[in-house]
Amino acid sequence: MRKLLNEELCRPTLEEYAEVDKLPVVVVLDNVRSAQNVGSFFRTADAFGIERIMLCGISSTPPNREIHKTALGAELSVKWNYFATTMECVESLRSEGYTILAIEQIEGAVMLNDFKADPDKRYAIIFGNEVEGVDQAVADVVDGAIEIPQVGIKHSLNVSVTAGILMWEMFRTLR
Repeated sequence: MRKLLNEELCRPTLEEYAEVDKLPVVVVLDNVRSAQNVGSFFRTADAFGIERIMLCGISSTPPNREIHKTALGAELSVKWNYFATTMECVESLRSEGYTILAIEQIEGAVMLNDFKADPDKRYAIIFGNEVEGVDQAVADVVDGAIEIPQVGIKHSLNVSVTAGILMWEMFRTLR
């Protein structure tokens, strides 16, 4: 089998991508400390047509060399906003009609394989800090939570890996 050349992939230009129908999904980063993880979110959000990314608290914002290392230019194609706190972001998204979901191991969380995205809803999915996860005060006000089933001895996945799994699932079920 021959690997395809980039030209054969027929990817849109930056201008064409701006016109592509996006998923009704906003990704919220709750104090994600690694700029390279933030860059990975941008690249994955670009791949799956995520509406926008909300960068909160200590999460780095473009332009940033470390973000660019992993985003590879996707920080230019994916819309983003910054909020000083995740709580302000959640309040704003709730007022816009989004269903707010934490991606967290939390009481009442639905396992991802049991989660059914409703195509008539708009979702905001919150990813937490690499050490602390989603802040408890934020977890207290979400509409629900999703957990990724795991069988290993580690209690969590890297946040950017988790993002890839969740964004793919939203793309798969809502597209």
